[in-house]
Amino acid sequence: MDVALFKKQPILGIVRGVKLAQIEPLVEAVINSGLKTLEITMNTPGAVQLIKKAKNIAGKRLTLGAGTVLDMRELKQAIDSGVTFIVMPVLIKDVLAYCVKNKIPAFPGALTPQEIYRAWKEGATMVKVFPAKFFGPEYFREIKAPFNDIELLACARVTPQNLREYFACGASAIAFGASVFRKDWLENKEYARISHAIKAYLSKLPSQIP
Repeated sequence: MDVALFKKQPILGIVRGVKLAQIEPLVEAVINSGLKTLEITMNTPGAVQLIKKAKNIAGKRLTLGAGTVLDMRELKQAIDSGVTFIVMPVLIKDVLAYCVKNKIPAFPGALTPQEIYRAWKEGATMVKVFPAKFFGPEYFREIKAPFNDIELLACARVTPQNLREYFACGASAIAFGASVFRKDWLENKEYARISHAIKAYLSKLPSQIP
């Protein structure tokens, strides 16, 4: 992952539970929407095969990462599949340490001020504030007051309607998942609806991130 490029379009799509037969049209829908960065979670059945296929389809058109990486075994599997960034729901020290040592961008999850500070000090590229939905954008403003140098990614229930508020309150990036990659849309092959939903997020990105 080129972190500088990610910061130019600081939005991450999270895919969980997708099936192998769905991955090709889904990847094409994501690319057609204009989104540049996508994560496939490692707790999706057949995640390694899905990532490899997505990478073959996307080529250089999409930056692919692995999410819900919980231990070193999953990290090695993810890296071997060809991902270029790693996302965790919490701080997993050995996983993050490996990523830092090998210059792999990594986004560990945290929620409390202590957790956020620790994840940043351990070398996080950005700290994924998860689940952000319970505290909302104002929480980011409060966190950024003492921790103005820490870069935060808002994850969980970020919408096109509230994403600008997250950025205004100090988020460096945002993520979305199940609200766009809906099981019923995937099952019904409504990939155009997925692409349209992603475009709604992209259209609301501020031209400049504070």
